[in-house]
Amino acid sequence: MNIFVGGIGTSTITMVWAMAELIKNPRVMKKVQDEVRKCVGRQGKVEEADLDQLHYLKMILKETLRLHPPGPMSIPRESIRHCKINKYDILPKTTVLINAWAIGRDPSSWDNPEVFFPERFITNSIDFRGQHFEFLPFGSGRRGCPGISLGTTIMELTLANLLYSFNWELPYGLMPEDMNMDEAGTFAVHKKFSLEVVPVVYK
Repeated sequence: MNIFVGGIGTSTITMVWAMAELIKNPRVMKKVQDEVRKCVGRQGKVEEADLDQLHYLKMILKETLRLHPPGPMSIPRESIRHCKINKYDILPKTTVLINAWAIGRDPSSWDNPEVFFPERFITNSIDFRGQHFEFLPFGSGRRGCPGISLGTTIMELTLANLLYSFNWELPYGLMPEDMNMDEAGTFAVHKKFSLEVVPVVYK
């Protein structure tokens, strides 16, 4: 179960959140679809070799992981020596949990932290690979996620192909502002209500 949730569940949850944010933000959806379709042309599908050219798609994944880290509370750590953080004494062998969800929404690190705005990463070099403590969806150090490279590649490739091959609409005459973005879960935070969208084949 640990392997399944860690290797498949988290990637699926992130892609659902990404699609939900794109549906809710039509401007961003159009911009990324234009990028993908211009890059790929008429070759029929997005290949892994195309991903390096899809800069806006990568920004969207970053922004999705910032707002919706698949594991909001990191794997527990244990302190090995005494230290003091903000006047609090952390004793040896203290169990420490890192709240990646709160870190990604911290207004002291992010402008308008509750807003889905991928363009924030155009001039912002912060990345999710564990070297910037403002953004830790995969953890950091020796206890960081071992599947980060494979996971991000699969998510980028899957999202790119979904955006390349289809236009996406909400059913039942719903409007983007009607979407419910409530969260549920503890170990892995997913959408409380399933994402329902209608694919329209792009020709």
